[in-house]
Amino acid sequence: MTRPRSVSRSLPTAVGAVTITSSQLVVETPGAGFFDITGEVAKFLREVGATGGTVTLFIRHTSASLTIQENADPSVLKDLTTALDRLAPENAGWLHDTEGADDMPAHVKTMLTGTSLQIPVLNGDMALGTWQGIYVAEHRARPHRREIVLQFMGSTGA
Repeated sequence: MTRPRSVSRSLPTAVGAVTITSSQLVVETPGAGFFDITGEVAKFLREVGATGGTVTLFIRHTSASLTIQENADPSVLKDLTTALDRLAPENAGWLHDTEGADDMPAHVKTMLTGTSLQIPVLNGDMALGTWQGIYVAEHRARPHRREIVLQFMGSTGA
């Protein structure tokens, strides 16, 4: 068995009184693509006075999703779009095409990427990595109004 060169861990922190606060974020997408909502989630945490706990995001749709991805190089998001299009192409002979050729591929892409995220909050900030951002992934070609439920559970400084 190979062991890591080094392992370290911060001291544990405890959450005393627990607050649960929710809000709904509405994102108007112009069509397919990835749309950064990291700043909006951070704003929500500031507004509720979050200090430690967890923020959960849930998108209320079956043809759009949520993901955490690199926020430094835009070509990553273009490559991810290409990869999802290859995994669920429009011309794959889908039976479900009620809303157009991109309807069923959008459902498959959502299944692959997911409808919810859970992110730890430490010292009032999301514990995201340096190059991580939170994105709404719109899988439909037309503009859509997407609703995301934000919920913070933890301690507040208020």
